[in-house]
Amino acid sequence: MTIIIITMGIHTITPMTDYLRDPAAIYAQSFATVRAEADLKRFPEDLANVVVRLIHACGMPEIAADIAYTENAVSRARQALNEGAPIFVDATMVGAGIIRNKLKCSEVICTLNDPGVADDAKAEKTTRSAAAISRWTPRLAGAVVAIGNAPTALFRLLELIADGAPKPAIVLGFPVGFVGAAESKELLAADQHGLDFITLKGRIGGSAIAAAAVNALAPTQIVGQP
Repeated sequence: MTIIIITMGIHTITPMTDYLRDPAAIYAQSFATVRAEADLKRFPEDLANVVVRLIHACGMPEIAADIAYTENAVSRARQALNEGAPIFVDATMVGAGIIRNKLKCSEVICTLNDPGVADDAKAEKTTRSAAAISRWTPRLAGAVVAIGNAPTALFRLLELIADGAPKPAIVLGFPVGFVGAAESKELLAADQHGLDFITLKGRIGGSAIAAAAVNALAPTQIVGQP
């Protein structure tokens, strides 16, 4: 809430409260708070930095306990992004949250609204999110996959890989919801297909967390961020 004072035709806006305005200071204080409140001891340093970003995206330090990952997840993801691998996302909101100027030449691809996807979903009696995943296969080998919305997208990805589709370099699995989210991430974490991954077990997830994972793994870091 602000008070607007009009004096001799000059508008002066007086803040009701004092608050931090400097972007670098806000980032620094935010990440310091996350590190103070979250239990990061079980993570290697490179992954701990990623987990900090995931927590920052949702404001919940307690999610650190539910992060599952493979040993080479961070190195594989960063290598892929350094080489300009495509980034496949299941929802436009995930793509919108990815900071493009942190990437080298990776293309962010969302096929959810491609022509024919809705028809495919109807014919296959599934969701558009699941139907859209089949369009990734020509460029899936060595790619970065970030799923932050639909559990059916993650289920379908794992089905395709089980059937012989190319393996991505990394799967960032953060679908959200009450139906299938926990189950799809448990299936990913079961590591039945030799995939490298980072995921958050349970119902919590979302586009902001998935995008934060990509941003944390990107080759170029923005000042003030880990």
